[in-house]
Amino acid sequence: MVRFLWAVRRSAAALLVRINKPAARAQTLHLPVQQHTQLYSQVRRLSSPVRMPEISMDNLDEKQVQLLAEMCILIDDNDRKIGADSKKNCHLNANIDKGLLHRAFSVFLFNSEEKLLLQQRSDAKITFPGCFTNSCCSHPLHTASELEEQDAIGVPPEEMTYLTRIHYKAQSDGIWGEHEIDYILFMQKDVDLNPDPNEIQSHCYVSKEELKEILEKAKRKELEITPWFSLIAETFLFKWWDNLHNLKQFINHERIHRM
Repeated sequence: MVRFLWAVRRSAAALLVRINKPAARAQTLHLPVQQHTQLYSQVRRLSSPVRMPEISMDNLDEKQVQLLAEMCILIDDNDRKIGADSKKNCHLNANIDKGLLHRAFSVFLFNSEEKLLLQQRSDAKITFPGCFTNSCCSHPLHTASELEEQDAIGVPPEEMTYLTRIHYKAQSDGIWGEHEIDYILFMQKDVDLNPDPNEIQSHCYVSKEELKEILEKAKRKELEITPWFSLIAETFLFKWWDNLHNLKQFINHERIHRM
């Protein structure tokens, strides 16, 4: 099984503290303002590193810079492992434009009232700082515990439901961006929240109607949301949300949605 459980536990630890506890009080949300190109031949295999572009880190958050050394899983357009590379290399537009692609996952956490937990990314984040997005977003790492793939599941079914995969590409700015095949995970549970301020600057639970208002505000440029969350919200999210207790009908590991 894919060991996304390990990755989710590692990444969500800063946000989700204790399971099977009453829901934390929701904070008020103050809203601020292809086809796959040929993978470049020098994509990093474990034995042949790609030359890293020279990028100044002087104005970046020190803790976030340290995380750029983590090793992501490189994949081809069909989500087959082809090697590993640093989080830094995977998120440079110069490499993304050459076809560098890695795995990621997105968690959508709902409470017992069927409200969705949203987060606003910290301004310290290197990609899409300050943007609103789904409950938890991260990457499985190129480690033994997070590379296993059988059945593409790896979290207890009663805790989390794996739905499908989404392939997207987006620039954050002139230097940094995202190019991922994103595994979508749904979970309904009341939890206590204690977010790491270096990762998350605000969070709240929203109803479907409230999320629709947020999406409209984003269209009017009154706030920003991440591109992957925007794509998922505009295409699949509300259908899945309407069937929160009958998600098995949407489970599909055969298809990768190209967005």
